[in-house]
Amino acid sequence: MFDGDWAHAWQQSFPPIEVGARLLIVPPWEARHESESTGRVQVIIEPGRAFGTGHHGSTEGCLRLLEDALQSLGAVPVLDIGTGTGILAIAAVKLGAPTALAIDVDPDAIRAAGLNAGSNGCAGRVRLVLGGPEALPAGERFPLVVANLLAHTHQELAARYAELVAPAGLLVLGGILTGEHQQVIDALRPA
Repeated sequence: MFDGDWAHAWQQSFPPIEVGARLLIVPPWEARHESESTGRVQVIIEPGRAFGTGHHGSTEGCLRLLEDALQSLGAVPVLDIGTGTGILAIAAVKLGAPTALAIDVDPDAIRAAGLNAGSNGCAGRVRLVLGGPEALPAGERFPLVVANLLAHTHQELAARYAELVAPAGLLVLGGILTGEHQQVIDALRPA
């Protein structure tokens, strides 16, 4: 296979995907002009080394729940823990959140999220922080917190989630494999 054939084959593994009632997740080479709009909110995500293209079930599930949460809560700030490509933070802003704070411990993820926020015209509303939830100031709370992480990480962060979610706020968690949900629920219950 020639280099061009490989690149084309690779690109075809990331087709545009409709998620929920309003989102359209697209790679940059499939981005549409507003005049070609499908009536959905377009989120441009460059598939790279960071996690989160919308094609994985946990990301898709988080996007659906994020859309529902914002519809329920209205235009509220969002915290995205483990942002990866920034897909959840960017989608939140494009769905009406005034701002999103996107944090990750991986510098490559922060770079990817920054590029993706720029591609979506929302870099000024998505604040990126290199670090984990412990890097956030004590007492800072959010009406909506999203985290698409592994189950053991959710268990470790259970007490911190309780500190970060505002009263009457919502917590959206993804990345939990079949059979792991009860351990996460048990860890969250005391919080």
